[in-house]
Amino acid sequence: MEQSVGALIATSAKKYGDKPALIVEGETWSFRQLDDLSSLLAQNLQKRGVQAGELVSIYSPNSARWVIAYYAILKFGGVVNPLNAMLTPVEAAYAIEDCGAVAVLGQLDKLTALRRELGGRGMLFVSFGDADEGVEKFDDLLIGEIPTTYPFASLTREHVSTVAYTSGTTGKPKGAVLSHRAILFNTALTATYHMRTDADTVVSALPCTHVYGNVVMNSAIAYGMTLVLHPSFNEEAILTSIQRHRATIFEGVPTMYMYLLNFPKLDSFDISSLTRCTVGGQTMPLAKMQQVEERFGAPLLELWGMTELGGLGTTHCAYGPRKLGSIGIPLPFLQARIAKPELYKISLPPREVGELLLKGPVTMDGYWKRPEATAETIESDGWLHTGDLAYMDEEGFIFVVDRLKDMIITGGYNIYPAELESVLCEHPAVAMAAVVGTPDDVKGELATAYVVAKNGTSVTAEEILGFCRQRLAAYKVPRSVQFVDDLPKTGSGKILRRVLRDRNPPGGKSPA
Repeated sequence: MEQSVGALIATSAKKYGDKPALIVEGETWSFRQLDDLSSLLAQNLQKRGVQAGELVSIYSPNSARWVIAYYAILKFGGVVNPLNAMLTPVEAAYAIEDCGAVAVLGQLDKLTALRRELGGRGMLFVSFGDADEGVEKFDDLLIGEIPTTYPFASLTREHVSTVAYTSGTTGKPKGAVLSHRAILFNTALTATYHMRTDADTVVSALPCTHVYGNVVMNSAIAYGMTLVLHPSFNEEAILTSIQRHRATIFEGVPTMYMYLLNFPKLDSFDISSLTRCTVGGQTMPLAKMQQVEERFGAPLLELWGMTELGGLGTTHCAYGPRKLGSIGIPLPFLQARIAKPELYKISLPPREVGELLLKGPVTMDGYWKRPEATAETIESDGWLHTGDLAYMDEEGFIFVVDRLKDMIITGGYNIYPAELESVLCEHPAVAMAAVVGTPDDVKGELATAYVVAKNGTSVTAEEILGFCRQRLAAYKVPRSVQFVDDLPKTGSGKILRRVLRDRNPPGGKSPA
């Protein structure tokens, strides 16, 4: 295993040379090119005053420049602050000021708005495209004699590599501090379980800013894969890439697969080259997972991770036993257990629902300058609270029930939205569904379903409810169904239940 994340591209350049490493929007970069360009950028960032240990933000959608910037920063001991490209300038400015970043690299339009938000704060701004006053041009920092001093040999796995901000579902976002060790372990162990090798070509539209997309990128670079990277998700573009490049792996979140299943031209593409697919980021209805395996002709390997782990915590082995609907087993060197909520030292027996806890070398060092929040999340003996409700079966496979904060309590009964969503998605006319709690004066909360109908189908709310009544206990059946054209999502494609909850004003009444 390498000593630093920046060394991944340097080692692979020696091993794979001119082999295509990255394809973005029809342009191809070899391993050697990425290594050379990232070393040039590292040198010129340092010449402009950025020092080892200082934070550098990247504020842009996926691009080759994003990848080059990432490895450049890490080669000289800088710390990457990956910013979701969907963040508003106000949100991005909060993260930048909170972590004290000294430079920002990204798209000019985002940088222009960000500079206004940050006011007179002096820092280096570098545009991936055109530049204007006060902003340097990225390509101008790729000029000079290629240095041979990168990555720095003094870097160790214990140095900080990343400060990645959480999505901020409750309160202000927090910066998870991740070491080189955490990223390197996650990359190596994920590749081991999924059998990722230089024989693979992977297609992904996962944002590199997200830990899932980041481990996809790093495993491709580390193990000689060709990564076909999309700036954003589009059904036809993804299927075209799989067909054109004879991709062996497609990686996505549940909504991406649901869009693909609902795409009218899916069967007109040859995707027979796929040997496995991965899905993570959110629970996926079992019926949709089965449809993916049938339509794609490849096993679907579910995975689970979080920002505080720098990537995955659990997944399935490509050649080992697997169970659809399960997030698999812990990565090597990691421990997982199901604990009684609020009493973390008490482990629960098989099939009893509690909070999923994790422990191991991928765990974050803590939250940036938030010791109280760190203490609430990581116990003194190293166990990390994930906030996910789950259970473990007799064979050690873990099944996530739902997020602890998303659980609906109606009349004293616990309702897990993911269970209802899974049932809703079994209906032949449902493409996607999300369930949230609606405040109710009598029962506390009631379940409301938001449904996206499949293309070319017609279905009523009563038909949906009747379908649910046949499959769910009476208290679990949604009290209302609202049809929508789409569901709100994060930049990585996760369904934003909190946005749907905000549509439901408090103080409602139970239906008669």
